[in-house]
Amino acid sequence: MNATSKSIIVGTAGHIDHGKSALVEALTGTHPDRLEEEKRRGITIDLGFAFLEEDGVRFGFVDVPGHERFVSNMLAGAAGLDLVLLVIAVDESIKPQTREHFDICRLLGVQRGVVALTKSDLVDSDTAGLVRLEVEEYLRGTFLHDAPVVAVSAKTRAGLPELKAELQRLAREIQGKDAAHHFRLPIDRAFAIKGFGSVVTGTLISGSVGGNDEVELLPEGKPLRVRGVQSGGKAVERATAGQRTAVNLAGIEHTALTRGMVLATPGKFRATRRIDARLELLPSAPKLKQRSKVHFHAGTSETLAEVFLFGRQELAPGQSTLAHLHLHDEVLVLPGDRFIVRQSSPLATIGGGAILDALARRPMARDTGRAAFLETLERGDTVEMLAAMADRSLNGIAFADIAARTGWLDGQIRDVAQKLTSSGRAKNVAEPLILVPAKAFQEARQKIATRVERFHKENPLLPGISREDLRSSLGRRVRPEAFRAALEELVAQKQLELQGELVKRAGLSISLDPDEARAKEQIETAFAGAGLTVPAVKEVLGKLPVEAKRAEKILQMLLRDKNLVRITPELIFHRDALAQLKQRLATYKKTKGERISVPVFKELTGITRKYAIPLLEYLDRERVTRRAGDERVIL
Repeated sequence: MNATSKSIIVGTAGHIDHGKSALVEALTGTHPDRLEEEKRRGITIDLGFAFLEEDGVRFGFVDVPGHERFVSNMLAGAAGLDLVLLVIAVDESIKPQTREHFDICRLLGVQRGVVALTKSDLVDSDTAGLVRLEVEEYLRGTFLHDAPVVAVSAKTRAGLPELKAELQRLAREIQGKDAAHHFRLPIDRAFAIKGFGSVVTGTLISGSVGGNDEVELLPEGKPLRVRGVQSGGKAVERATAGQRTAVNLAGIEHTALTRGMVLATPGKFRATRRIDARLELLPSAPKLKQRSKVHFHAGTSETLAEVFLFGRQELAPGQSTLAHLHLHDEVLVLPGDRFIVRQSSPLATIGGGAILDALARRPMARDTGRAAFLETLERGDTVEMLAAMADRSLNGIAFADIAARTGWLDGQIRDVAQKLTSSGRAKNVAEPLILVPAKAFQEARQKIATRVERFHKENPLLPGISREDLRSSLGRRVRPEAFRAALEELVAQKQLELQGELVKRAGLSISLDPDEARAKEQIETAFAGAGLTVPAVKEVLGKLPVEAKRAEKILQMLLRDKNLVRITPELIFHRDALAQLKQRLATYKKTKGERISVPVFKELTGITRKYAIPLLEYLDRERVTRRAGDERVIL
């Protein structure tokens, strides 16, 4: 394929036996029916494909079944259409599947098309003229109201040059799909080719794919490698958005691949069972009641869904509303993707719409801001959309979450986030990106400052609260990254100070009242005067002029300042006594040798075993001594 060729996907639409497949064969030279049953019965059952390349345009034709029993197959082929070729036989005019297929194309957002009046060789000019008038009346006010209407005959080939010319003209007006976006290929067929292995086909709706690319199979989330790629039946280095594409995959059996799955850029998307959308009901449809069950079609996927209507109990024909759809199976969809809903009995298309939130929450009555949020998404202003997403994620929305919810490229996410943060509406609290609403960030700052102040009031003798205790006291609504950013900002603004792992009010100094100062002096004197034969902690604290709670906090101050050292829960020593003990051992090593037994240690220090063993274990921990059997080696 010429690298400069433009790729256009054309989908047929129309009633059974109106000559869709014959027309595609007449245009391309390829009959799209591929199944033996299709050839035997003379009707299209599943999707067929053919290609035509003329004047720098490669047309990929997706031929869909016209029988009402196979509309679900038709819908799988309608994903990614650029043009619709609406086929109406002049000997029958507009029939039920003509109407349903046309409604489907409109609901899927197809914007352009050509009407082919087939079998024109079977009627006279008056009948052909009458049918043309009927068709023009039917299309009035629709997206095909000014579409070309071409009379053709696949048998005599009359009108084929004119039809090709109209397709070429429309192709020039169509802006190609964006190959720069993340890769997505909804799978419509999967099979095996001897010597190659598993192959899938589909219309490449965004991005590009080439040999040796790593891709992800969704909804399974399975990583796969691409062996090779074809487009239009020819091997290509890369297939780009807008092309019919076949992908040869390594690492998976074709039996594990089914229609409705999607190949995509790894790690960017998430499958979903809950979506919020704008739902439109056809004028010909029956009213839709709250919690109705419908068949849901998006891309090539099909599943059942339960519909929750927002703000109403039923939806009248021809009306639209915001709705939540709870899907039976996981699918991959993105905001802006179109979908179709069909009822079960009788099986018929009743409506469709556009995805607004592909990773929606369960509907809840107290979620009063949901409708306004969805209307913001619907308007499509990217800055407002991201602001709304951040506002509904009070503890922050991360880079990966934004990508999965929007399908935006990394650069676009950063650009939109920069606009949002520079306007002061959100705060980026981490890299690569975690956005927290400005209001929520300010609340986190206030909570931190308030909690630190309360701690000081409740604990006037303690220098500060530990970072971890402070963070956990704020609850889950403040994520760790937001806590860290808010704390750093408060410290930078000199409202708070960090002292190791402690957080305190800036400029705070602990002041003791006379009783507390006297108590502190008494505690230190009691342990300092005792040497190594220290008294019980309770005994010392019980003699103080303050209550037990304050006495314990004063003791903690002395321990924190390392004036006192706790070597067991019950034994506390003054630092001077321990320093003298270490010096005494150093002198012993010089004069008597490096080894000392427990009895000799007791004799050297004049203490009992009650103090000797805990002290020796403390000295081991401090690497002053090392136990060697029943003795200690002085280091």
